[in-house]
Amino acid sequence: MKRLGIFLLMLVGFAAFGQTDPPKLPKVEIGIEEQLGNTIPLDLKFLNEKGDTVSLQQLIDKPTALSFVYFDCPSICGPFQAGIADVIARTDMKLGTDYQVILISFNPLDGPVKATVIKQNYVQGIPKEQQSAWHYLTGEQENIKRITDAVGYRYKPTGLDFAHPSALIILSPQGKITRYLFGISFLPFDLKMAVIEAQKGQARPTINKVLEYCFSYNDTSHSYTLQITRIVATMTIMIALVIFLVLIFKKRKKTAN
Repeated sequence: MKRLGIFLLMLVGFAAFGQTDPPKLPKVEIGIEEQLGNTIPLDLKFLNEKGDTVSLQQLIDKPTALSFVYFDCPSICGPFQAGIADVIARTDMKLGTDYQVILISFNPLDGPVKATVIKQNYVQGIPKEQQSAWHYLTGEQENIKRITDAVGYRYKPTGLDFAHPSALIILSPQGKITRYLFGISFLPFDLKMAVIEAQKGQARPTINKVLEYCFSYNDTSHSYTLQITRIVATMTIMIALVIFLVLIFKKRKKTAN
């Protein structure tokens, strides 16, 4: 009887434990909390390099690589922007036609004049007719907070500077978050695959569909990897189909003789 009572107490304890909500993870203070599938607030307005007020809805009409910097950054913002310029120059996609880039300063003290100067430092290696598709935006703190919160971008003031992460956030033409590419330098292939993913639901070249079938995004390495199993399975089916057709052809040839 005593053992039965202990057993019942254990069952009650396990039941109570199962009903307890799992502990909530602490909110990331500096870093990125991925918001894949969410749509950014397209009504937000910022100033472009010319000082014109533009909304994100006006700008985002194609796959977009969005990210955040501040213009007096003494550390990663410079190499990060150089990394963006490098991947733009190396990819076989055309900036302004296949995709665009939007950088937003999260420092409300930054303005269009400084944005123009900073932009000129990084667009020199890009064809002149494509440079207008790399947008530098500045704005008010309220709008900055709304867009950074929407994409899960967490930064923190540290004296006169900011501690912050670096990543390209890939958006669909409708403003939906489809991929995060982390780091300060990027492979042209990774960017191309991310842009292809952002184009889903739209007409795209057959080669892009083949690439999408053969490669998948690896959450651990934050890059695209070849789907060996899928490719081998497809090739096996194709070889089996060829053998089957050859056997059918030979059988018919024998019958005809």
